[in-house]
Amino acid sequence: MAPISVGDSLPDGTVSYFDDEDNLQSVSVHSLAAGKKVILFGVPGAFTTTCSLKHVPGFVEKAEELKSKGVEDILLLSVNDPFVMKAWAKTYPENKHVRFLADGSAKYTHALGLELDLAEKGLGTRSRRFALLVDNLKVKVANIESGGEFTVSSADDILKAL
Repeated sequence: MAPISVGDSLPDGTVSYFDDEDNLQSVSVHSLAAGKKVILFGVPGAFTTTCSLKHVPGFVEKAEELKSKGVEDILLLSVNDPFVMKAWAKTYPENKHVRFLADGSAKYTHALGLELDLAEKGLGTRSRRFALLVDNLKVKVANIESGGEFTVSSADDILKAL
């Protein structure tokens, strides 16, 4: 399957997260993104070096600036279970706007065409690193990394496109 690209409709699928009352929620991606301008960004793994020290902090730190440019929600997707994503989210106490979404079986990542096979590293199927700017379910920007790179999918890269 070809990776999602500019002009494509964001596919629907189910992801999970813990809400503010610590209840596990399973929701459709369309329910989170329909009628809104959102950023959906994905990382290969929770608690991994580049993801934890560079990619996620950039979106946490730039969230207010992104919102001032019309972004309504910032959604982080990773192929992990919701309990891991909840624990990872707690390592960013300053975070007010990035929602940590779990794609435990990589079904949604597959629907995006963004799977990354890391079986040789013992990690199984993961997500490629990416950042999408989506307006009412239409992809306006698709910044998708090759391999383990981090060159085009940062918060600053999305800010340049706004």
